[in-house]
Amino acid sequence: MSRVVVVGAGIAGLAAAHALAGDGADVTVIEASDVVGGKLRTSEVAGVLVDEGAEMFLRRVPEALDLVDALGRSGELVSPRTTAASVWARGAMRPIPLRTVMGVPSDPAALRGVLSGAEVARAALDRFLPGQPPAAAPDGDVSVGAWVGRRVGRAVVERLVDPLLGGVYAGRADELSLAATIPQLPRDGRSVLAAARRVVPASAPSDPVFATLTGGMGSLPSSLAAAIRERGGVVTTGRAVRRLERVERGWRIVHGATTDEQAIDADAVVVAVPAAPAARLLADVAPSAAGELASIDAASMAIITIAWRPADVPQLDTSGYLVPAVYGRAVKAVTFTSSKWRHLAGADAVIVRSSIGRHGDVADLQRDDAELVEAATAELTSYAGFAGAPIDARVSRWGGGLPQYAVGHVARVARIRSAVAAVPGLAVCGATYDGVGVPACIRTGRAAAEQVLASLRSREDR
Repeated sequence: MSRVVVVGAGIAGLAAAHALAGDGADVTVIEASDVVGGKLRTSEVAGVLVDEGAEMFLRRVPEALDLVDALGRSGELVSPRTTAASVWARGAMRPIPLRTVMGVPSDPAALRGVLSGAEVARAALDRFLPGQPPAAAPDGDVSVGAWVGRRVGRAVVERLVDPLLGGVYAGRADELSLAATIPQLPRDGRSVLAAARRVVPASAPSDPVFATLTGGMGSLPSSLAAAIRERGGVVTTGRAVRRLERVERGWRIVHGATTDEQAIDADAVVVAVPAAPAARLLADVAPSAAGELASIDAASMAIITIAWRPADVPQLDTSGYLVPAVYGRAVKAVTFTSSKWRHLAGADAVIVRSSIGRHGDVADLQRDDAELVEAATAELTSYAGFAGAPIDARVSRWGGGLPQYAVGHVARVARIRSAVAAVPGLAVCGATYDGVGVPACIRTGRAAAEQVLASLRSREDR
């Protein structure tokens, strides 16, 4: 039986370990923190169990649904009561236009209200503009802001695309890669309006787009860890991996504090940690991959979850709203959690989540927790019609939590994977590579498992 060590117990690492254990490998997961799950975790606010990180996943891609089913938890899936969301624009909370691709419209007329008449007319010019793209990276990539702004105008970027991308990546449209974040849009000069029309359905999908678990997304990692243990695997927490060493028959993984170093030998290793720690671990064994990983930046953010008395909350007809960076407010997004999720409605408290922090911002996140709660409270009372004061609050800080897919990211990831694949028995996975959503992370974990298993089979055949 082959032994494989997985470094990191976020959702990607756990998905890799689950797949490896299911194939009969002897799996050990080593996690630096005291709990599994990475950015998926839950805790109580005013007695209500609420996610601290990601709160849902896309149902359109199969990985998360398949995993939930494999864990026997499909009966706990719930969908949002509403996916209608808003954006703060031109002095009011306005519905985000339907049938857009990350804010890029399929029909400019849908932008009325969010944009002025002149700005809508500017967006419509995309149909007639020549096909010359802006200056691009050597691999043909370009920033979202540069290309979309050129085609449909800066107003679309600033009031729709940038806040939507900020909600996913905590990044900025002028820095993020078009190829990595909105690959549906052409980079060859063709109309982005036409591309959006081809991508979005003509009518609203009949099946739910998103889902979560009644116990929260943060309950998924513990179920996954339990399933790994049931398959004979080991999940160890509170032990940071210090270094990876190549040995004659595979790998030696050294973990623990300098005063308590321990080592485990393995036939293969999966590195499932963010870019910066992955770069440190791979520096000696895959130096070119480590150099590429070290160049991937990350954004920090905080999620402020606040509980309100029901009597102090206005009638809400939206799941939440985005705040474009151009307005200079600390809060970039608000989710009306109790209104969004049926299983959280009806409690004695109304739960609202606000997020603060964009790539490059440091001042807001240097405030203490009380000041962040005060900023989120001020946002809700000044702009969303809330009254009174919160009855409970929680601040969840995610330092360096979201990788930034800068221009050239797709080519950079290809170089990382090529360098890693050249090292027998080594694979990488996680949000750093192909997407920050839960299904994408699960997909990279499963792909990493397949890669090391193929490497081990190849070695056995020699």
